[in-house]
Amino acid sequence: MEHVETVTLSLDSPEIVYLCSRDKRLAKIITTIGPITYTIRDDADSYAFLVHEIIEQMLSIKAGQSIYSRLIELCEGNICPQAISKLSVEQIRSIGTSAAKAEYIMNLTNHVLSGELDLAALRNEPDSNVIKKLTEIRGIGTWTAKMYLIFVLNRSDILPFEDGAFLQSYRWMYKATDCSPNAVKSKCKKWSPYSSIASRYLYRALDWGLTKEAFHLYK
Repeated sequence: MEHVETVTLSLDSPEIVYLCSRDKRLAKIITTIGPITYTIRDDADSYAFLVHEIIEQMLSIKAGQSIYSRLIELCEGNICPQAISKLSVEQIRSIGTSAAKAEYIMNLTNHVLSGELDLAALRNEPDSNVIKKLTEIRGIGTWTAKMYLIFVLNRSDILPFEDGAFLQSYRWMYKATDCSPNAVKSKCKKWSPYSSIASRYLYRALDWGLTKEAFHLYK
């Protein structure tokens, strides 16, 4: 049975108080959005998360979700290594994904089924090891590994400066023109050790449409 843990961060949670004290612009976003609640899923769902991220690479969220939904149908409602292993590359391609991504999904599946990649064991590995083990698998890059650390393993101090959605909110919040990795790391180092939580708020700001209007600190 799937186990889902729910996490709620209120405005008086220690992590939120810390971030607000360190960054007044982020504090404005946090107080605008208010408390956030999110879920941490179990190890069975972590495989499906990686498949979803492979599909969504370089696609819009809408296009990626459409293809992923068709894969769910192919797997009769349950995306797991056993179900994917029964499919051919041609079947996976038939839902609208590329030949390369179909092969990446099969490659990931083979690593999980063979035991070369133990997703449950990653929960006990430091962040750097998780990134190393995931990126050793063809088709999984640092971006995907960081998404996994934030949204599956709930690691607290991941800065996803490779992610376009994150950078869109970052650029808006700081009125930034330099979004190079070094510039982002320098500007955001004050968020540590809660960079992931700060990032969640920047994602929420984008989802809520806040970035459609200019950021005003004191308005």
